[in-house]
Amino acid sequence: MTALAPPPVDTTQASRPVDADYPASRVPLHQRRPTLSLVIVIAGFVFYTPTMVTGGAVATSSGFGGYLGLAITASLILAVYIGLLAVASARTGLTTVLLSRLVLGRWGGKWASLILGGTQVGWYAITIGILGDLISTAFGWQITWPVIVVGGILMATTAYVGFKGIEILSWISIPLMLALCLLVFFRAMEHTGGWAGLLATAGTGDMSPGLAITLLVGTFVSGGTQIGNWSRFDRGSSLRVFSMVFAAVVIVHFTMLFFGGVGAAAFGEPDFVNLLMTMGLITAAVVLLVANLWTTNDNAAYAFGVAGAELFERKSKSPFIIGGVAIGIVLAITGVADAMTNFLVLVGIVIPPLGGALIGTFFVAWRGKDPGADLDGQPRFRIPGAVSYVVGAAAAFACNMLALGSPALVGIIVSAALSAAWGTRDRRRGATTAAATL
Repeated sequence: MTALAPPPVDTTQASRPVDADYPASRVPLHQRRPTLSLVIVIAGFVFYTPTMVTGGAVATSSGFGGYLGLAITASLILAVYIGLLAVASARTGLTTVLLSRLVLGRWGGKWASLILGGTQVGWYAITIGILGDLISTAFGWQITWPVIVVGGILMATTAYVGFKGIEILSWISIPLMLALCLLVFFRAMEHTGGWAGLLATAGTGDMSPGLAITLLVGTFVSGGTQIGNWSRFDRGSSLRVFSMVFAAVVIVHFTMLFFGGVGAAAFGEPDFVNLLMTMGLITAAVVLLVANLWTTNDNAAYAFGVAGAELFERKSKSPFIIGGVAIGIVLAITGVADAMTNFLVLVGIVIPPLGGALIGTFFVAWRGKDPGADLDGQPRFRIPGAVSYVVGAAAAFACNMLALGSPALVGIIVSAALSAAWGTRDRRRGATTAAATL
């Protein structure tokens, strides 16, 4: 894989004022950043407490020994998937939703903006709901909504600033959260009598491996699909981008799943926040988890901000950050976090096939290069990409209904294979652009 070439100039954007983070156009080469900046932002995003909670629920069902295999599998799936999407956006300088516009067409790109932006609003709500419960429990308050409102507003500030604000906060919060996880791990070792005792813990067996993988992948597949929001700023080679993103996701995502599973297996409490409270780590829980939740939620706010900019074809993400935060606060106050499992299943069905279609199109139909297409001149639908996505989503839905395999993985494979096969056929036939559009 070679170093990035300058992306083609999108002349339709040249004379218009743009957001400093380029939410509606290609990122110019002179605005690209070192790969390390990308890695630390991703790490802060993946260091997500609800991932630990989900991991704890799966570990409670499967027992810690079986859970480790499921956690490794889910992390590897996510790492390959996210790494490939990161390369596609790094080489084109486009956000995930703008890349979707080139692959699915204008209307197809709107659907991508809706599901990616919408699920990130949902994650924002879940996260500030967890924050409200954490603070209220720690201080013995009877109501949570004031914490949710204040926390929801504050967490959006770094996203409003942009990439740089997110990067700075990530450098602060990651070491703090890692220290807390290690503390829980050592206490778990003491409680179970060491590693052998932890591996010997039994599960309830009420969750199939396919559902377990879907839940573990689902904790980050929505955010991971939007890796392009950050990798488009990277100026490294494609090999470096993939390697660094792959390593960051595997290490950090598995770490979160691992520590979440440790707490559940050792103490019988799948909710990491509740576990900290019962261990008497109230001050540590408040300080460190607030920092952890903040690094995830500012990324989520940034993601639904750029999705909104594409959806309504505006040059600034700021008004959509404000609107998404307001919706997230309302959802959190109404208790949306209680439906987290169903939310993860839905995310695992509708989002992975989108990433699969982008991967198959970029690496096969476009041969790993920026097609240089005009963003504003796209047709309503690009049939190969749109059909590949729909078929992939249908396959994922069928797997979920029939309890066969992992819907998320099936959706990625089917849509990627179909879009790649379609792209290969059209290239061999020398098909015109018009023949593949509507």
